[in-house]
Amino acid sequence: MDRFQALQVFVRVAETGNFAKAARQLNLNPPAVTRAIAGLEAVIGTRLFIRTTRSVMLTETGQRYLEDCRRILSDIQEADAAAAGSFSRPSGTLTVTASVLFGQIYVLPILLEYLDIYPSVTVRSLFLDRVTNLVEEGIDVAVRIGHLPLSSLSAVRVGTVRRIICGSRDYFRRQGMPSVPADLAAHQIVAATSAWASPDWRFGRDGRTSVRVTPRLMCNNNEAAIEAAVRGWGLTRILSYQVAPLIAEGKLIPILTDHEEEPLPIHIVQPEGRRAAAKIRSFVQLAAKRLRENRMVNPPQ
Repeated sequence: MDRFQALQVFVRVAETGNFAKAARQLNLNPPAVTRAIAGLEAVIGTRLFIRTTRSVMLTETGQRYLEDCRRILSDIQEADAAAAGSFSRPSGTLTVTASVLFGQIYVLPILLEYLDIYPSVTVRSLFLDRVTNLVEEGIDVAVRIGHLPLSSLSAVRVGTVRRIICGSRDYFRRQGMPSVPADLAAHQIVAATSAWASPDWRFGRDGRTSVRVTPRLMCNNNEAAIEAAVRGWGLTRILSYQVAPLIAEGKLIPILTDHEEEPLPIHIVQPEGRRAAAKIRSFVQLAAKRLRENRMVNPPQ
């Protein structure tokens, strides 16, 4: 097995955490995979994996080596793509990441449309509620919500989302509707701890007004908090895109809208410093157009 293929084997074993699974995905027999990893370890002079009967884990050296291998394989893929003309014709695998709910509701339809337009492209979607490292994790495009830190990434702003408090019509009929933030002290609060760990909810464009809430129900994900609000149990604070369809259907009603903080920007982000392949350029162009057209992401003023 040549060195290039051995690197591919190493990356796949690291990603799957399983020699047999990596072999199946690469259409190789398990002994070939084992020999490839052993060969790399012999050349490097140290172990890349810690193997037990139940798991395969990267060593510290293996973790650093994985980052370098991903970069090397990506550079080779780009060189091949350039020679084959894919910098003018979208082809290959496109990896796109976004947060879970935003990805499922807004990015997935764009990905499906993109696949229909470009049959030579395959898509790998990563919908995760964590900040990914685009370079280290081999990601082509990310849709990010919030203010971006200074970096070498290229970003295109495509919309905004609001932090909103909402409840059901039935809840407001029973408990009344708060008119100022301080009124929240008298209401049942549902908190999504993954997104709103702080008990202090801030209000106003400058964020200087603060109200301490005492949630009676704390959920470890946004979906559960939203469902509790839909069922009329209490009020929850969430990002507007997560409940936009429910608000449009009348199942949830936003409140205290005159007291909201400054909206958070939405950007499409991609690595900078090298000429983007056609698959990236074409997807960014389509995604920016669709997200800017979406009234749930860009409501009319």
